[in-house]
Amino acid sequence: MTSAAPSFETSPGLAALKGVRHGFFGRLGGTSKGLYASLNAGPGSGDDPAAVTANRARIRDAMGASALLSCHQVHSPDVVHVTEAWDQRPEADAMVTTMPGLALCILTADCTPVLLGDAEAGVIGAAHAGWKGAIGGVLESVVASMTELGARPGRIRAAIGPTIAQASYEVGPEFRDTFLEASPASEGLFIEGKGDRFHFDLPGYCHDSLAAMGIGHIANLGLDTCALEEAYFSNRRRNQRGEADYGRNASVILLLP
Repeated sequence: MTSAAPSFETSPGLAALKGVRHGFFGRLGGTSKGLYASLNAGPGSGDDPAAVTANRARIRDAMGASALLSCHQVHSPDVVHVTEAWDQRPEADAMVTTMPGLALCILTADCTPVLLGDAEAGVIGAAHAGWKGAIGGVLESVVASMTELGARPGRIRAAIGPTIAQASYEVGPEFRDTFLEASPASEGLFIEGKGDRFHFDLPGYCHDSLAAMGIGHIANLGLDTCALEEAYFSNRRRNQRGEADYGRNASVILLLP
């Protein structure tokens, strides 16, 4: 068993913020076995709880955080204002805080993780944006919550982490119809595939939503969780292979003490 710290990706825009640390972790550098190998950060998976706890401790330590906090994600627009560490995960899909040392952790396996920071206000946020959450307003909710704590959209920097890319995200006509009914302006985010299939650009939708709110800097890492098998967990890849379960990637942001 290795004790080396797990590696992670960063976004230059967020990395430039004074007093803010972040990291996008994949599946490498943990203790889990089998389908969950190796840095599975998801308490909701069927993995050995001790392995998940160990993996999350590695992520926490790599970030230099006092606590690593994630929610029971339910594809909602709900946001938690984090003021202290918790034992029981609240049901929500976004978090905001002004408290140093508390690492906000979004868990994904194709959905879009978005990390946000306003260094001048000392406010950070993190959101889990699957298509339901994205169209349901989770990004609007997290920005509104950050604004209530003193952030300004023009100062906020946002990073879109590893997520399913358009080339891998094949959907049916009923998905497209449902989405366009709620968001007609997103028609350009669908391209035709084989037969009656389409390919949807979920990170593109998240980018457009953030831009519409006046977010000052938006970056997309452009890392496809479904295609990059060695680096990331993917629920869609699991479904394609008929596997029983899947691990979760972690996207983390915190204010430094």
